Amino acid sequence: MLIKAVIVEDSRLAQNELLELLKPFSSVHVVARVKTVADAITTINREQPELLLLDINLPDGSGFDVLDQIKKCPAVVFTTAYDEYAIKAFEMNALDYLMKPISEKRFKQALEKVLARGTSEEPSETINHKIFVKDNDRCWLVDINQVRYFVSHGNYTQMHFDQHKPLVYKSLSQIHERLPNKQFFRVNRSHIVNVEFISNMEPYGSSGLLLTMSDGQEIDVSRRYTSHLKKVLSL
Repeated sequence: MLIKAVIVEDSRLAQNELLELLKPFSSVHVVARVKTVADAITTINREQPELLLLDINLPDGSGFDVLDQIKKCPAVVFTTAYDEYAIKAFEMNALDYLMKPISEKRFKQALEKVLARGTSEEPSETINHKIFVKDNDRCWLVDINQVRYFVSHGNYTQMHFDQHKPLVYKSLSQIHERLPNKQFFRVNRSHIVNVEFISNMEPYGSSGLLLTMSDGQEIDVSRRYTSHLKKVLSL
């Protein structure tokens, strides 16, 4: 089974090294090599790869900015010279975190994880009905339309509905893929909000927004999501 891959790396030398490391893996086909956050977002959304080899420090931002803005997240293997981002990388569900210079052994281990996982799962159906939620000994049958917002907690996501706040073992990105995109909107790295429960919206900081939800919770909209949210909520 062919696995499409995109390399996001601003160093031509590092790109070539990754290509060399990939040679033993005939099922992995590199469809693009890009150097910037902007080009990465455009390319990934267009190519829909199953594997992303992602550097962290890029000329116009970071690898995390890429993950924040792509429509669908593939298997991600970070390739970087810095170890201080490892915890954050795994909180964003990275499959592996490779330190430069990358050894053949470590690269092989990372690619074996990708191959074991296989290509990305078929797109899941959009959730537009009641869902079963279990958190420890408590269970709920939740109408998805009644969830005010979702909050990321690493590999878990907390749902806020009525007076309840259960944790589910899915990342925010995994949940986002299945939510009705005209009703639920990702406003920053940690939050997805149901626009039906926004009670107030006002300017915040230099160019962001501050949302007040129906339960009084205030959630900031990062600058990169502000213009999109305004379009969604405008006439």
